[in-house]
Amino acid sequence: MIEFKALLIDLDGVIYVENELVPGAVEALARIRRRGIPYRFLTNTSTRGRAGLVAKLAGYGIPADTSHIICPPYAAARYLRSLGSPRCAVFARPDALREFDGLPLVEAGAEWLVLGDLEDDWTFARMNHALRLLLGGAQLIALGMTRYWRASDGMRLDVGPFAAALTYATGVQPLVLGKPDAGFFRLAVEDMQARPEDAAMIGDDVLTDIAGAQSAGLRGILVRTGKFKPSDLGGPTCPDEIVNSIAELPV
Repeated sequence: MIEFKALLIDLDGVIYVENELVPGAVEALARIRRRGIPYRFLTNTSTRGRAGLVAKLAGYGIPADTSHIICPPYAAARYLRSLGSPRCAVFARPDALREFDGLPLVEAGAEWLVLGDLEDDWTFARMNHALRLLLGGAQLIALGMTRYWRASDGMRLDVGPFAAALTYATGVQPLVLGKPDAGFFRLAVEDMQARPEDAAMIGDDVLTDIAGAQSAGLRGILVRTGKFKPSDLGGPTCPDEIVNSIAELPV
């Protein structure tokens, strides 16, 4: 088993699958805390902000606070504030919108379009609205480039395909503030005051979690829960370790 001094942990697919807790996840996290291993939950969830994710974890009996969580809505709001709070249109669910409190949110004349997962609220009219904002000069932030995720009724599209469609239509390349962007991993590692070579990422997505982590200098531990498929193996990305679930993490 690979060794690590700090750990990044995906949420959906590793700790839970939509609303079902992965067996042994609570106990694995307790072992990590007892050993004093620094960790952050690094998730591409864009439907909730940090407070909403803390509440969800609490419902499973998992102690956490917002400092333990790095998610795309938080990273995007932080980035926009660093630019002096430009006008932005944010396509996100209400819980995620709380991360953008204090920023000038607009429906027209946006300097930035922030694209999150609207789930069942995606409509053709919404996509056309996004198209017109980008053709009008807005720059694009994608809250991750995950292709799909596993829900209780099967796989569902995530942000990545919508961002890719808008790029194809407009030529506007997204600034990705989420996995697999290497900077997103480095943000989390720096938050733990760790070095990439001393850290590992545990996730269920061989591209966004494992390849993304490796591109940032971390090791990648792939779990066979969540969206994992046997066909994920044998491709260009080779995980540093594969475990059946986070319950098997030897800590």
